[in-house]
Amino acid sequence: MSIKTTCPYCGVGCGVIASRDAAGVVRVEGDKQHPANFGRLCSKGSALAETIDLDGRLLEPVVDGAPATWDDALDRVAGGFDRIIREHGPDAVAFYVSGQLLTEDYYVINKLAKGFVGTANIDTNSRLCMASSVAGHKRAFGSDTVPGCYEDLEQADLLVLVGSNAAWCHPILHQRMLAAKEKNPACKIVVIDPRRTATCEGADLHLPLRSGSDSVLFNGLFAFLAGSNAVDRGFVGNCTTGVVDALKQVAGQTVAQTAATCGLTEGAVGLFFDWFTRTERVVTLYSQGINQSSSGVDKVNAIINCHLLTGRIGRPGMGPFSLTGQPNAMGGREVGGLANQLAAHMEIENPAHRELVQRFWRAPVIAEKAGLKAVDMFDAIADGRIKAVWIISTNPVVSLPDADRARAALDACELVVVTDCMRDTDTTRHADVLLPALAWGEKDGTVTNSERRISRQRPFLSAPGEARADWRIICDVAIRMGYAGFDYASAAEVFREHAELSGFENDGRRDFDISALAALDDGAYDALAPVQWPVTSEHPAGTPRMFESQAFFTPDRKARFVPVVPRAARNATSRDFPLVLNTGRVRDQWHTMTRTGKTGRLLSHIFEPYAEFHPEDARQAGLQNDGLVRLTSGWGEMIARVVVSADQRRGCVFVPMHWNEQFAGEGRVNALVNPAVDPLSGQPESKHTPVKADPYAPKWHAFILSRDAIKRPASGYWVYGKAGDGTRLELALDTRPESWRDWARAQLGLDGVEIEWIAYRDPAAGRVRDAAVRDGRLEGCVFIAPDHTLPSRAWLTGLFAETQLSANARMSLLAGRPFGAGEDVGPIVCSCFSIGRHQITAEIRKGAASVEAIGRCLKAGTNCGGCKPEIGKLIGAVARPTGPQPLLVS
Repeated sequence: MSIKTTCPYCGVGCGVIASRDAAGVVRVEGDKQHPANFGRLCSKGSALAETIDLDGRLLEPVVDGAPATWDDALDRVAGGFDRIIREHGPDAVAFYVSGQLLTEDYYVINKLAKGFVGTANIDTNSRLCMASSVAGHKRAFGSDTVPGCYEDLEQADLLVLVGSNAAWCHPILHQRMLAAKEKNPACKIVVIDPRRTATCEGADLHLPLRSGSDSVLFNGLFAFLAGSNAVDRGFVGNCTTGVVDALKQVAGQTVAQTAATCGLTEGAVGLFFDWFTRTERVVTLYSQGINQSSSGVDKVNAIINCHLLTGRIGRPGMGPFSLTGQPNAMGGREVGGLANQLAAHMEIENPAHRELVQRFWRAPVIAEKAGLKAVDMFDAIADGRIKAVWIISTNPVVSLPDADRARAALDACELVVVTDCMRDTDTTRHADVLLPALAWGEKDGTVTNSERRISRQRPFLSAPGEARADWRIICDVAIRMGYAGFDYASAAEVFREHAELSGFENDGRRDFDISALAALDDGAYDALAPVQWPVTSEHPAGTPRMFESQAFFTPDRKARFVPVVPRAARNATSRDFPLVLNTGRVRDQWHTMTRTGKTGRLLSHIFEPYAEFHPEDARQAGLQNDGLVRLTSGWGEMIARVVVSADQRRGCVFVPMHWNEQFAGEGRVNALVNPAVDPLSGQPESKHTPVKADPYAPKWHAFILSRDAIKRPASGYWVYGKAGDGTRLELALDTRPESWRDWARAQLGLDGVEIEWIAYRDPAAGRVRDAAVRDGRLEGCVFIAPDHTLPSRAWLTGLFAETQLSANARMSLLAGRPFGAGEDVGPIVCSCFSIGRHQITAEIRKGAASVEAIGRCLKAGTNCGGCKPEIGKLIGAVARPTGPQPLLVS
């Protein structure tokens, strides 16, 4: 049985084919017919089949910490919300949902909140990644409309990536860009980012601008374009308004001034401006480096201004393009998922829109004002204005800024309901009621990707335990609260209502319209092929590109220029907090790791949270590469592994956002992140928090590998996860146990088990090596040292595959290093094929002088391509050694 479905990770929206054999084993591959990926999958998508087990799943309702029936749990939720609304009003309750919900789930929870409860206190974790883009679109276009499509990336002659490490965060799209560049030698790629990321390896120009100076750079470009022959005067005069005021704001700004403010060379800025000016087909792709800012909306509009001035929008190979972070952030926006929206891209501040939606829903009430955005919502929970919150499919205790305050807010809340597919997350630990939801592979509905393409997510697994679809859980609560209009029989029925509303009294002045899909019967819905909205009677096959008619969705149908006044980040660095913290993603992990953390393959590339420093910043702070650092801000602190890299801009430190209390002790970076937000979008400033860095020097460093689960410490620095078919624990120790052997036995859970021990002790040096062998197989090992120079985990993980440890392997365990060439593959570079750094460098030394040659020898880089930039760096480093490689932490 093979089922076509959609990947549940980023906003690229890749098509997936899942198949099950007679034994029930699931295999996942890319859908070669899906227009988003044409069969390619990134490392995360390729590993989906490894993440669908039921380990850790929430399989039954839980009330006050004890298993409960569905009836009891739903009654508790409905009764609790009813009472609080009755006693304190509808704004005393809130809903916090997720860009990982399907559109049908998103639709019914917004219908419940805004049209029946009567509160707009419903927001989504998309607020953390896409809200500034939404607000920028609406200011410029009058609507939240992404103008272009993926084909534009292949038709462009200049691709400008701003605040986007697409090679790691949107790898399939990045590979499409590189393939297009190879076919079109005239195509150039510019990367604008304070860090030299993996994306820079395929670029013609990297502008490592000063953190937060993006508006200055694009204002400078705007001024440069105005003084050149690149202005499309016909388009500007006929199709836009506001250009005079926008140009006044940048009058007199020179290339030299722009370069100085951005911390760039005048030559590099001039070259970028010249390329942009002379190239007709330009696509500017931007992501979280733009959005996650206290001036993110202005940055978005500074980019759009340049495209409007040149008329480079609505035509093939050109336009601003927002790279979406989550799989259904776009679908959530379609149904009014943000607190300041109504369904079908209608406006909550517009009385006519409110009346239309209320009438269509036959709702008793309609929310009359915008609700609280995510950060404000949790502030209201903390101070008691919100007394009940329902959190669905997200983990705000990890992902929100000032995350410790979010945790305290939930502890203070009268009623916390969490719907999730996982039993134990940082957020579910604070729930009064837990409701078990379906996970990917079990869910039935639709998602919309970055290019407005709606795709079906189809189930190929049965619902486990008592888990239910999110839309069904929401409807069950709504019915218990006495509301009509929630008696849907299927996801298809929800979708039909959503599609009908999009066309309801739509005179063409609303961009979102999929009314041609409202007549789909269940069979046609099930067979729905990927299609880009709008999908109307005039365009039944969809609409790849918007604004081709040069008409926008403002009252006068003209696009608006927005004068942009650059603003500094809300919180400045100081003597006490001299570094700028920038948070983001790594290649093989997703959000808070509840799915990707299930497979050792995806943890093999980067296992620990790390902090990346410029060499001079590391020197000044007294930090060593691969040592540990304590980062502190005015809001919290964490401990991370140190990576020293010249790719990092001076004065900045980068830390991934994925690790949480299930996988690390003191590893939650959002505990440090300041809660400043953009005043228009409410999006947090996750890219600019002042921090200080201090060495963290425990007395002992240690790691444990085991076939079975390992006991995690209650405190201190530790990182836990899968390693091969077993588990791995990295930890730091400040106290010495009475007996290292007893301690090792306790950690491995081998007390009372007949075990052969291979042991090495060097009391003077403080080094301990213990390996537990049972029936000739390695069961576990513990390595301890006073510094961080511990042996290769990749080599030791490989020993667990041996059915009988060889004499050579036993001697190696005593020595703490492998004997014999080829036994240690080194830190993993290619997680698709588990190819390590030592294997790659060996082939380079044999003469493999290109990424393609490495692919032919080892297959590395031939699947998703996400490791290609790293392989390229290794080729350069072996040819011209420049010290330790910065991209790997293992």
